[in-house]
Amino acid sequence: MKKVYKISAGVLLLSSCIVIGSVMSFQVSGASTTPGTADDPVVTKSYVDQQIQKALNGGGGTTTPTNPTTPTNPTTPSQPSQGTDEVKNVALKPGKILIADAGAEFIVRSGNAVIYTEDSNGVADLTDGKDLLNGQAAPKNHLLSFPREGRGIQVKEGQKNGLIVMVRGGYTIK
Repeated sequence: MKKVYKISAGVLLLSSCIVIGSVMSFQVSGASTTPGTADDPVVTKSYVDQQIQKALNGGGGTTTPTNPTTPTNPTTPSQPSQGTDEVKNVALKPGKILIADAGAEFIVRSGNAVIYTEDSNGVADLTDGKDLLNGQAAPKNHLLSFPREGRGIQVKEGQKNGLIVMVRGGYTIK
């Protein structure tokens, strides 16, 4: 009979622990409350991005970076870009050259473009994994990376229409 009492006592103890544990709710100290309350607010991505931009800009309210290379003379023939992270569609007329700042990226969307460099180094075509040299055709819809200033693209000679180029980073039209 002792064996029956021991088994019965073990089952009773185990059952009571399970019942007590399921009835009581234990909360770990330091754990947050229900999301969406005043203690744990739910925020949108745009709000978080805005707060990050404020922190990166030194706590100021402006989110647009300033470009210290912007000329003060409005009659200057070059046109520097304003933002470094946003993508802009740039129209380039025949006879003009789109010069990239260091780290800029171009994608030729329409028209026939050729690579422009003053030195023997070329431009990285990241889509094909090739180096394009001065005078070579810049393929449409390929991501072109410009590691240094002074390199760019221009309208292919003999083409009457211009180019439409997506640009990320700084640039100048010459």
